[in-house]
Amino acid sequence: MGETSSPWNRTIAGCPSEGDTASRTRTTSMRDVVMFTEMTGDRNPIHFDEELAANLPFGGLIVQGGVTTGLLNAVVAENLPGPGTVFLETNWKFLKAVKVDETITATVKVLDVRADKCICKLETVICDSSGDQCLTGSAVTYTLPLANTQENA
Repeated sequence: MGETSSPWNRTIAGCPSEGDTASRTRTTSMRDVVMFTEMTGDRNPIHFDEELAANLPFGGLIVQGGVTTGLLNAVVAENLPGPGTVFLETNWKFLKAVKVDETITATVKVLDVRADKCICKLETVICDSSGDQCLTGSAVTYTLPLANTQENA
C-alpha cells in the first residue's frame, strides 16, 4: 500500500509516529463530581461527605474514576491521535485516588501504529501535580476518517 493510499491520509491530524506523546492538564472540581453523578447516579459518600472522607486514607473528597479517565478521552480525541478518535480497548490500573481540586496531567504515548487501519496502541498515564502516578495502563484507539467529511460539509 502506497503512502497516498494510507487510510491515515483521510484523518484530520494524519498518521502519528511511534514515540509521539501528548498531554492535557486540568484541575478537578466538585462540579466534576456533581456532573458525573448526574450522568451516572454514582452517589458514593466518598465523593460527597466531607466529614467521612476526611477520616479515610484519601484524606478528603475524591473524584470518580470516570472523571479522572475522562481527561484521557480529551487527549486522544483532541491531541493524539486526534479528532475522530475513539477507544476500542482500555486497560487501566488506578494507583492513587484523585482529590477534588487536585491538578492532574493525562499523557499518552504512541507504542504502535497500524498502517492498514487507523489503529494505535497507546501507553496511558495520569499523574498528580507532584508527579505521582494516579493511573497507568494502555489503550487501543481507532481514528475515523473525518478529513473528507469536514471538507464536504
